Amino acid sequence: MSVTPQPVGANAPGSQASGKRFGDWLFHNLTRGFAALTLALLAGIIVSLVIDSWESIQSFGLGFIWSSEWNPPQERFGALIPIYGTLVTSLIALCIAVPVSFGIALFLTELSPGWLRRPLGIAIELLAAVPSIVYGMWGLMVFAPFFGQYIQPLLSDTLGMVPVIGALFEGAPLGIGILTAGIILAIMIIPFIASVMRDVFAVTPAMLKESAYGLGSTTWEVIWNVVLPYTRVGVIGGIMLGLGRALGETMAVTFVIGNTNFLNSISLYEPGNSITSTLANEFGEATPGIYTSALIELGLILFLITLAVLVFSKLLLLRLSKQEGTKT
Repeated sequence: MSVTPQPVGANAPGSQASGKRFGDWLFHNLTRGFAALTLALLAGIIVSLVIDSWESIQSFGLGFIWSSEWNPPQERFGALIPIYGTLVTSLIALCIAVPVSFGIALFLTELSPGWLRRPLGIAIELLAAVPSIVYGMWGLMVFAPFFGQYIQPLLSDTLGMVPVIGALFEGAPLGIGILTAGIILAIMIIPFIASVMRDVFAVTPAMLKESAYGLGSTTWEVIWNVVLPYTRVGVIGGIMLGLGRALGETMAVTFVIGNTNFLNSISLYEPGNSITSTLANEFGEATPGIYTSALIELGLILFLITLAVLVFSKLLLLRLSKQEGTKT
């Protein structure tokens, strides 16, 4: 009687299945561990900021947010001027950068000739790689003198005469100040917002746009009624990315904002301060104790502002998705 030899690896299917199960288990737990690590790091940052700023929190309470006084020799501190400078410069940057980025992205995806699309796209992405200190030096040495000599007097003679917003454009044309910092921030965040918008506009199905053109729609109607509704989640994400960069920018703002802790008027020409510029200028010279604690509390406030922006953007996206689901 002959014995039929068993094929080599007869149990291979079972071993392969168990190997796949182990690989899935390992991959699942690794990714879950990475997510937990992210949350742990976030919690650690919050806890450390709260602990290191606790002395300032106990000494000044909520009045720290509303006080405009910043007097290190007398150990009296307030965060109003840095918060004001941070929010206003970021708002100016968004008001300038969003329309410009929108136009750049639409030109690259819808209107640009093929030979120009790639070089222009690469040039915009290269702007995002320029270090912030270079923007700050250029803003202080080149842009601020030109802005103070030519642009600010023009704004004062035109917008400064408008009853409601005229107060924003009053004062001496110093070149540096809150408005200058906002413009430099806008130049810095345009590449980020434009790149994200360009990428999300490019994923709009060509069939949708061609159908709209076939029905007689103009280019603007296709963009407004087809491209934007299809990509608005990505567009808002790009804007929030730019806002986060503007809120956290340090060196460029420090060069051009003026770095003063006085708020004499609401004029955008006035020198001011931001949270990041205050930390950059004073943290190295701060003495241990209430001074250092107040600076760390400024960092905690900036962290909370950024968190509030992210939560607001998430709620906005959820509301938009619900409205989209109710449309008939």
